[in-house]
Amino acid sequence: MASTLAMGVPGVQAQADDNTPKLTPSETCLFAHRDTCDLFLDIYEPTPGSETTFQGIQKPTLVFAFGSGFIWGFRNDPFYFPWFQEYMDHGYRVVAVDYRLGLKGIDMKFDVFHLFESCRLTKRAVDIGVEDVFSAVKFLIDKKGIDPENIVMMGNSAGAMISLAAELDACNAWNGAPSLAEAAGLPEGFHFKGVMSFAGALMTLTGLPTYSRTPAPQLLVHGTKDGAVMIGKRTFGKYGMYGSSALVKDIYAPKGYTYHFYSYAGHSHDMAANMLYCMKEQLRFLEEEVMLRRGRIIDVSVTDPQMPIGEDLDLGKIYKKK
Repeated sequence: MASTLAMGVPGVQAQADDNTPKLTPSETCLFAHRDTCDLFLDIYEPTPGSETTFQGIQKPTLVFAFGSGFIWGFRNDPFYFPWFQEYMDHGYRVVAVDYRLGLKGIDMKFDVFHLFESCRLTKRAVDIGVEDVFSAVKFLIDKKGIDPENIVMMGNSAGAMISLAAELDACNAWNGAPSLAEAAGLPEGFHFKGVMSFAGALMTLTGLPTYSRTPAPQLLVHGTKDGAVMIGKRTFGKYGMYGSSALVKDIYAPKGYTYHFYSYAGHSHDMAANMLYCMKEQLRFLEEEVMLRRGRIIDVSVTDPQMPIGEDLDLGKIYKKK
């Protein structure tokens, strides 16, 4: 029977089924106690015999936050396993982390009378996820000896929003303003070595996001017709959501930040579930930008008949009452 989570993305039909290969983590660790739950992470070590360096450079640890709409999803959804396995076979360590689902049980409304409340609730859910991701990173550094200067953050859908927000917070930390990275006790000056976002966006309540320090290289993958996490932007005063194309146009390109942006023509939120089908782009990004630091900017519109097309989601479908 096929999973209906599509790698944790609500409502998108997954390709995983009972024949999906099982994948057992090398280790499962409790990394945080919260009032509502305990949080765990799974560590998947590189496949024995795989190449763990590239041109003499140690490959980074990849920390992954699953997609969920902030209402469901699992770090160990079997749909992710083939994707994890690809990375392990290429010599990468993958760490899949829990985070609290900040919108679970909340009746979300998106009419004009509730937009500001919905923005505040979503931003709160993102911040909760960032707090938990930073706790996981702190655990990996302190307890597992992971190099804090060689960690890449990645996520899909809600996990992508958390990933982008975590790097933004880290880049603005240690400058006197409140910071989740600083509160988590991460090493001063910490930020990720790279960020990979699959159908993600930055949510803000304070206007256009700005970075106090140059952010890590960013890989942005998005569908041009995404009705759940928009590829462009929508603003209401200082409240707003900035999708991949808006981040590139309004922030990254004008500032000369490094990014690889792939917009998939005709695709919707299914690009939050198609990571396995664009591995070449991911490996290129990791090798050229994260490890070799070439500083290349790639902005490509992709038409790919081989890319699976999933259900067209909007926020109403994701948050409809069950």
